[in-house]
Amino acid sequence: MPRTQRGGTPSRAARRTTARAARRRTRTTPRLPLRHILPCVILFALMAMLMVRGYVHTEILADHRVRPLVANDRVPKKILDGGPVIDTRSRAKISLEVPDRELVLTFDDGPDPTWTPKVLDVLRRHDAHAVFFITGTMASRHPDLVQRMVDEGHEIGLHTFNHPDLSLQSKARIDWELSQNQLALAGAAGIRTSLFRPPYSSSSARLDNRSWPVTQYIGSRGYITVVSDTDSRDWSMPGVDEIIRRSMPEDGKGAIVLMHDSGGDRSQTVAALDRYITGLQDKGYAFDTLTGALDAPSAHTPVTGVGLWKGKAWVALVQVSERTTGILVVALAVIGVLVIARFALMLILSVAHARRVRRRAFRWGPNGPVTEPASVLVPAYNEAKCIEKTVRSLVAGDHPIEVLVIDDGSSDGTAGIVEELSRELAADPAVRHDVRVVRQENAGKPAALNRGIANARHDLIVMMDGDTVFEPSTVRELVQPFADPRVGAVAGNAKVGNRDTLIGAWQHIEYVMGFNLDRRMYDILRCMPTIPGAVGAFRREALDRVGGMSEDTLAEDTDITMAMHRDGWHVVYAEKARAWTEAPESVQQLWSQRYRWSYGTMQAIWKHRGALFDRGASGRFGRVGLPLVSLFMVVAPLLAPLFDVFLVYGLVFGPTEKTIAAWLAILAVQAVCAAYAFHLDKERMTHLLSLPLQQLLYRQLMYVVLLQSWITALTGGRLRWQKLRRTGAVGLPGAEPQPREPKAGSPVA
Repeated sequence: MPRTQRGGTPSRAARRTTARAARRRTRTTPRLPLRHILPCVILFALMAMLMVRGYVHTEILADHRVRPLVANDRVPKKILDGGPVIDTRSRAKISLEVPDRELVLTFDDGPDPTWTPKVLDVLRRHDAHAVFFITGTMASRHPDLVQRMVDEGHEIGLHTFNHPDLSLQSKARIDWELSQNQLALAGAAGIRTSLFRPPYSSSSARLDNRSWPVTQYIGSRGYITVVSDTDSRDWSMPGVDEIIRRSMPEDGKGAIVLMHDSGGDRSQTVAALDRYITGLQDKGYAFDTLTGALDAPSAHTPVTGVGLWKGKAWVALVQVSERTTGILVVALAVIGVLVIARFALMLILSVAHARRVRRRAFRWGPNGPVTEPASVLVPAYNEAKCIEKTVRSLVAGDHPIEVLVIDDGSSDGTAGIVEELSRELAADPAVRHDVRVVRQENAGKPAALNRGIANARHDLIVMMDGDTVFEPSTVRELVQPFADPRVGAVAGNAKVGNRDTLIGAWQHIEYVMGFNLDRRMYDILRCMPTIPGAVGAFRREALDRVGGMSEDTLAEDTDITMAMHRDGWHVVYAEKARAWTEAPESVQQLWSQRYRWSYGTMQAIWKHRGALFDRGASGRFGRVGLPLVSLFMVVAPLLAPLFDVFLVYGLVFGPTEKTIAAWLAILAVQAVCAAYAFHLDKERMTHLLSLPLQQLLYRQLMYVVLLQSWITALTGGRLRWQKLRRTGAVGLPGAEPQPREPKAGSPVA
C-alpha cells in the first residue's frame, strides 16, 4: 500500500496509484454503443425537421379578412387624415404622402415560387421598382427570390413572420414576429430593413384604437409603418381591367398601390401589372421604391457578424427541413402503397388459403395421412421453470414421437429435471413416448439443434422452443403436409400464451395478424420466409441437403427456411398445428428479442441475395420471395411509423380533421384485417380493443428496434444471442402442473 506523507497528504507514489486506478475505471466504464444512440438521434432529427417545416408552413390568413369595427377616437386626426407612410419613431408622430407622379407598387405576403418571379420579370422588363413586404415563413423557404429582389433594386419591408393580427398580440409576440422576420431576411439577403406593414391593414384612415397602439410600439422599435392609399383588391380576382381601374392614381397624384404576389392565384395581378405599368409610364409616372420616391436614405442596412451567421443558419435549417420532409412525403406515399398492397394480398390470399385447406376433400398429398413417428427436438438453455410443462405437453400428444431435450450447458438444473421426469414417465404404462436428454457445452441454439438432428431416430423432425407447449394434436397436424413429397418444411401456428398483460395482448395481435395471416399469404405465393422456432417440422432429407441449421445468422429459422426454398422444397403452413409460447413480458426483453429477429432477418436476406440471379427454384424465390420479404418485413415496418409522425404533425399544424380522418381510415383497414385473422384462428375479438393503442405505442417500439437493426447492419456491428428470462406461466387450457425444481444432488451441467 502506498505510503502517506506527514499531515495526511498522499505521497507521490500514492497519487500515481490513484491516477492509474482512475484511468482503469475510466477505461472499464461501459459506453452506450453507437447503434443504441443513433436511432434516438435520427428520430429526434426527423421530428425536429417536421417541427421546423410546420413552423414555417403555419397557415396564413388572407389580408382581406373582415375585421370588426372599433372606435378611433384615440388616433390623432393628423394621422387619420394623413398619408400612408406613418413614422412614430419620435414623439412627433408624422405621416407622409408620396410626391405627385410617383407610384410605389407594393406586394404583400410573398415571396411565392410561382408568382413572385413573374412579377419580378414584369418589373424588370419595364425598368420599374417596387417594395415587397415579405413574411418570414415565405422568405425562409424561398431565400433566392428575396436575394433576387434586392439584386434587382427593389426594396424589402417586413410583414411579420407568420402573419398574425398584431392588434390581438402581446408586445413579446410582436417583438418575436419582427425579430424572426428580420432573421429570415438576414439569412436570405444579408440585410435588415426599417419598413413594416402590419397584416390586415389598409389605409391610415382605417386605423383604430386597437391598431394604433401597435403602430406606436412598432415605431418605438425603429420601424416606419407603411400602409396604402390605393388598393387593387386583386385578391378577389375581379378581372384584369378591374384591377387596373382600382389601382389608378387620382389626377396625377402619387400613391402607394397595394397588390399581392402570393396567397393564391395571382395570374390576373401579373397580367394587369404589365398593362398598368405601360399605361402610366406613358403618362409620365415613375415607379420607384418608397425611399427613392421620398428621396430618403435606403431602408436596407447590411447585417454582419453573428447576426448574419444566425440568419444563414436559420435559412439553411429550413431548406434542409423542406428537403427532408419532401423525402418523408414520398416515403409516406410509398408506405401507403405497400400497406394497402400488403393488406389486399393478405385478405385475398388468406381467404384463398383458408378455402383450400378447409375443404372436406382436402389432402396434403397422395401419401396421407402421415402416421410415421417423428423426433421432437427441444433445445434448452436454463429452462428449469418451464421445461416440465413442455415435455408433458409432448408426451400427451396423439402422434408417435420421441422427445430429445438438448441441454445447451444449462446452469439451473434443466437437464436434471428432464432426466427425473423421463424416469417417471418410463414407469408410467400410459406413456408411449420416449424422452431423452442430450447434453453439450454451451454452443448456441443452432448447434443444439444440429446435435439433436444427429441423435434423432426418425426422418420427420419437429423443432420447438423450451418455453413452448404443444396441444395433443399439434405434432400430428404438423407432419401431415409431408404426405406431399415436395414439402421439405412446415410452419406451425405459434400463439402467445401469456396474453393477459397489455404487452402480451399486443404481441397476441401481432402473432395472429402479422405472422399467421402473413404465413397464409406466403404459403399461396410459395415463398414462406420463416418457420417459427416455436413450432416447425422438417424432412431429414431436406435438412441434410441444405447442411442443417446454420450459425451464420441470428435468425436460424429464417435462414433455414430460405435455404429450403433455394433447394427447391415447398414450405407450407399448417394452421391447426398450434403451439403456445411465452412471449416477453417486459419492454426490455421484447426489445432484445425483436432486435435479434430484425437483425437476423436482415442477415438472412443478405446471405441469400445470390438467389436474385439464380435459375430454377432458387431464382424464383430470389425474384419473388426476397423482394416481398424485404418490402413487407424490413422496408414497410421501417416506414410505417410515418403515419403516426404525420398524425402528430397534422394535429399540431393542421388540417386536423383530415389528418384524424386519414389515420382512422388506416386504423379501420388494419382492424378489418385483424378481425378476419382472429376469425380464422377462432380467437376472441376482445383483444382487439387494444389495437389503437398498439398502433400508437407498440409500433413505435418496433420501429426503433428495426432502425437500430439497420444501423447495426450498416455499421458492421455484431449482436450476440440474448437469453430471455422465463416465468413458466404458459400452459394449455386445463390443469397446469407446477414446475419441478431440481432435487439436491441432481446433475447440473
